[in-house]
Amino acid sequence: MPLAEYFSRIPSITLYDPLAEVLGATDDGLIEYTFADAVKLAGHACPTVAGAWLATIRGLGALYGSDTPVRGQIAVALPETVEEGVTGVIGSIATLLTGAAGAGGFKGLGGRYRRRDLLSFGITGVSGIRLTRRDTGASVDSTAQLHRVPGDPRMSELLPCILGGTATPEDVMLFRELWQDRVRRILVDHVSDPELVEIRYLTASGNPS
Repeated sequence: MPLAEYFSRIPSITLYDPLAEVLGATDDGLIEYTFADAVKLAGHACPTVAGAWLATIRGLGALYGSDTPVRGQIAVALPETVEEGVTGVIGSIATLLTGAAGAGGFKGLGGRYRRRDLLSFGITGVSGIRLTRRDTGASVDSTAQLHRVPGDPRMSELLPCILGGTATPEDVMLFRELWQDRVRRILVDHVSDPELVEIRYLTASGNPS
């Protein structure tokens, strides 16, 4: 299954999932997630998926520092409702990495390892993706600033032709190259750019610290 070459150059993240350890999915509960996993989940690679991936990882880094983030011990909140725009896609990527799920999530074992109702939509005052540690109450808002890596203006001219069935094979190929080039620039060229993701630290009460 050939994937875009640059996927292999995007840093992965390793999380500790205590439920995976208890049920024997891994011996030590450590699971590595790559951007390719996010692409397989979403079914495509786009700036929205890239931004959700990067904002979630940066937010987890802000919450845990040098410690390994604990999957299933993180609540996620988003400002828009699940029906708005691309919010559902963003939420699905956050779920992949944090384990936080909505009403259909895992309800737990013996009162532990619950993931259900840890993902919330339409929460007032949230900027970007809000991640909250359930053990300490520490919380951050992590917001991808994707406008800092703009796309090629030719894409807006090519897409209507593709959707309308009038594009040439060369148009289709060019669009694909330009589209993936922006995702690559976000996650490879600018992955360490501190201005690409805004991190806002909050107190346990939800107010900025």
